[in-house]
Amino acid sequence: MVNSAEIIGFIGLGQMGGSMAKNVLAAGVDLIVYDQRQDVSAEYVKLGARAAKSPADLASQVSKLFMCLPFTPEVEVALFGPGGVTEGAEKGLMIVDTSTIYVGDAVDFQTRLSALDIIYSDCPISGMPFRAKDGTLTMMFGGQKEHFEQAKPYLEMMGAFILHCGDCGKGQMMKAFNNVVYDINIAAISELLPTAVKAGLDPSLLEQLFTTGSSRSFASEHFVPRMVQRQFTGDYAMQGAYKDIINVQQATSDFSDETPMFDAMVETYEKAMDMGFGKESKSAMLKVFEKSFGVIVSKTNEKE
Repeated sequence: MVNSAEIIGFIGLGQMGGSMAKNVLAAGVDLIVYDQRQDVSAEYVKLGARAAKSPADLASQVSKLFMCLPFTPEVEVALFGPGGVTEGAEKGLMIVDTSTIYVGDAVDFQTRLSALDIIYSDCPISGMPFRAKDGTLTMMFGGQKEHFEQAKPYLEMMGAFILHCGDCGKGQMMKAFNNVVYDINIAAISELLPTAVKAGLDPSLLEQLFTTGSSRSFASEHFVPRMVQRQFTGDYAMQGAYKDIINVQQATSDFSDETPMFDAMVETYEKAMDMGFGKESKSAMLKVFEKSFGVIVSKTNEKE
């Protein structure tokens, strides 16, 4: 149950974090926000939030703090940099970090903050921006059970599927395995669409088939229409999402078992980045096979 007198903080008002913070505000929570871009924070003030001058300023006023930042360097600065959270936090502050970072970094943050009597848990998120807006994200919490129970009422304002995954770092690991299954699906689509086009099939019909037939999946529903429209931007960039692959590789580094599908996906993913598509969406893996087969997958079925 939410304590109506509790003040909550949120750092990071980007595409995902911004929507999450808005959902917390919509639930009537007393919210203090911080983003490096002051004009962004001003938008949330108009919605009823208060804006902090720095992470330290924010931390000094709240009992629970949620963060949604791009990667480890940004989290490091927000927590330990000049004007960072640790400069203003009282003992017992609970931090729930929804950023996607390396497992080892999450554990390191927990260790360093624990020495300051600050609670840190990782809770990466899964879902497109529309799910962040709708408050239907999947959220994977890594931390003590009691801390999960305390954070859960607020997480339920942001997501529809809230999982307690185990100790700190397990949330990052869960997300990584989820995302590589997704990546394998995208890589398979990227290989087979150009194959089918080279075999003489109509891309428009393939789009309908892959989004309605037994091959239908979240990956096909989202990316196949974009592929045939030649739309490779607007989603999370491949180079930014590569950290999920690193997390799985590190988690399985001691395994002697073979993982051929994972390895094949990684090879395709890395080849796409080597070809200069790292700033584009994961659907840009399609271009690896278009290049190999000498076709362009589009509604006009152009040839290279």
